[in-house]
Amino acid sequence: MKIPVMLYVILTTLLLVTLTIMLAMDASFTWMFYMTCLGEVFVVIMVYKVLTDHYTTAKTFDDFYEDHPIGKQKIT
Repeated sequence: MKIPVMLYVILTTLLLVTLTIMLAMDASFTWMFYMTCLGEVFVVIMVYKVLTDHYTTAKTFDDFYEDHPIGKQKIT
């Protein structure tokens, strides 16, 4: 079963947001240390998975940004 790449991004984000909340609430140093180490491992795994994902698209640089197309708008 292939795990979607966005799941890695979501899990890593949730882990690091949880770590930030724990920092604000003065959790014990031991928990903070292990969560930071785990977060670093998750970031490395996430970057590897995102960069090695076989994602293809039909868009080119001529499409520019989807929310701000260049030269394809009709002025009324």
